[in-house]
Amino acid sequence: MPSEPHLRVSNPPRRPLMIWDGECHFCKRWIERWREITAGEVDYVTSREAANRFPEIPVEQFKRAVAFIEPDGKTFFAAEAVYRSLRCRSSRKWMTWSYDHIPGFATISELAYNSIARHRGIGSAITHLLWGKDVRPPTYFWARRWFLRALGLIYLIAFVSFWVQVDGLVGSNGMSPVNQFLPAAHEQLGREAYSLLPTLCWFNASNVFLHFLCGSGVVLSLLLIFEVFQVLCLIALFVFYLSLTIAGQTFLSFQWDILLLETGFLSIFLAPWQLRPKRGREPPVSRAALFLLKLLLFKLMVMSGVVKLTSGDDSWGWLDHSFHWSALTALDYHYWSQPLPTLFAWWADKSPEWFKHFSVAFCLVVEIIVPFFIWAPRRPRLIAAGLIIFLQIAIGVTGNYCFFNLLTIALCLLLIDDAVCRGKDVRGSEFGAQPSTSLRAGSGRVLSSRLSTYGSIAVIVVTLPINAWLIFTAFKPDAPWPRPLATIYGRLEAFRIANGYGLFRVMTKDRGEIVIEGSADGIDWLPYEFKWKPGDVKRAPGWCAPHQPRLDWQMWFAALGTPQQNPWFSGLVIRLLQGSRDVSRLLAHNPFPDQPPHYIRASFYRYRFTTLEEHRQSGAWWKRQALGEYLPTVSLDQLH
Repeated sequence: MPSEPHLRVSNPPRRPLMIWDGECHFCKRWIERWREITAGEVDYVTSREAANRFPEIPVEQFKRAVAFIEPDGKTFFAAEAVYRSLRCRSSRKWMTWSYDHIPGFATISELAYNSIARHRGIGSAITHLLWGKDVRPPTYFWARRWFLRALGLIYLIAFVSFWVQVDGLVGSNGMSPVNQFLPAAHEQLGREAYSLLPTLCWFNASNVFLHFLCGSGVVLSLLLIFEVFQVLCLIALFVFYLSLTIAGQTFLSFQWDILLLETGFLSIFLAPWQLRPKRGREPPVSRAALFLLKLLLFKLMVMSGVVKLTSGDDSWGWLDHSFHWSALTALDYHYWSQPLPTLFAWWADKSPEWFKHFSVAFCLVVEIIVPFFIWAPRRPRLIAAGLIIFLQIAIGVTGNYCFFNLLTIALCLLLIDDAVCRGKDVRGSEFGAQPSTSLRAGSGRVLSSRLSTYGSIAVIVVTLPINAWLIFTAFKPDAPWPRPLATIYGRLEAFRIANGYGLFRVMTKDRGEIVIEGSADGIDWLPYEFKWKPGDVKRAPGWCAPHQPRLDWQMWFAALGTPQQNPWFSGLVIRLLQGSRDVSRLLAHNPFPDQPPHYIRASFYRYRFTTLEEHRQSGAWWKRQALGEYLPTVSLDQLH
């Protein structure tokens, strides 16, 4: 119930009026926030200025609580006054409705208000701790601008990286030709293949068209970076990269590929609908689009952390009956067992055991606990961004994960509001109209904002239940999908716009490497050397990120299974026996540059980093042990 009975003043204001204690620093900060939210619909004066004007209100009442006077003279105090003042914003009307209709809501609100009013000093300290000096609603013009530029850069990296490999991977003379894959899929699936494999390559699967998609992606990425009609660029980039992802088959099936697609799709609703945004005339940032991208970052981090603990792999740790945290040994294996380690991983592997275990615990905290602060006020939110960025840098320094780390860092930019970037007051001309003043902005900017918001809300309605269930499956991996959600997800899954994530769910505790050798006579064998994956034990681990050598990556996965489980491996062997130049360009050294070999075989080795002492003595970065045969000797006649 209201803290004071309603009264009417005899000299009501022409517009709604909020009266507050002008000597209270705590009140001053929050009045600034309310002033922004109410967007000129409410006037604000101090009690010193208004006391004589409204003699019906006791002076002591002004000292106890804020007062809100409507044009009809009706007056409200304390929490009810706050709710009534915010009613001019459609997004805040629920507060007044709840106060009037939900049992207990008014009582709790007034008790909370009175408690804060009696302890304003503590409230001011907490406000400063969580928000800093500015508690006004945050704006994200700087974040949107630089996030979209960063996304353009990442798209550019992705398209260029795949472009230089496309012929050898899925071209007509590549390992898994898309012009054979799509007809085979259509023959097996019928017309359903078009919806399950959405790609423009259904119209044309030639090498020329693959190069067109890659080249167009490069041009569109540059336009996005230079802020030229970003919405259209983002739509086209999503369509082109999705087309290449389907055409790339297993070579473009990595989590960062689907993360780029999901990020790129959601960014369509964040980008301004302008030919080229002008500083100070940009449309407001869609809060709904911002929510979707922050939810994506939250989902990515939380799922990546939780699946480690629910996978059953004790190297990530567990809580025993005494609530004692055990294990944390994942980094005892990770540095040397990951797909493409860097030279820094070799050195990190030499760090003390206690530091490795601490690093595992730190990783789990950042991935599971820190993401909840994404939704917190400014300072905890910035700390969350800093910790996530630090973790991504640490991962990127010790392993080649192409553009994954850059993309996660780019998403963290959306946690940085304008007040952080441009000092105390960024509501000026450079950042244009605020969400609260968008009705006074130009009609084009209003339409742009509404299009983005309506589109974002539609995406939220469709994908939020799916994303919620995906996060739930990280906690309960065996939980069956509700049938309605499973049906919707089945329709959306092919487009990669709502995905589950779970990097390093189970830690690989051994490292097998496949060494492919060729021979002209079946007696003398020469090895093929890859550009980035371990081979020659004296070659130091290299750094290729943000480029992804996709064949090298797939060789790591092939070592976890058999040739029969990796059909593309047969394609690699056939192309090497045929002397395909498109495929040999993906290798560091082809021992048969003039005439292809008559025979190919593959041996299996266990690889492990050398110790400091072993490296000093031999100069080797790796030590290896022969495990046996991976692929028996084959010839082209046998494979055909």
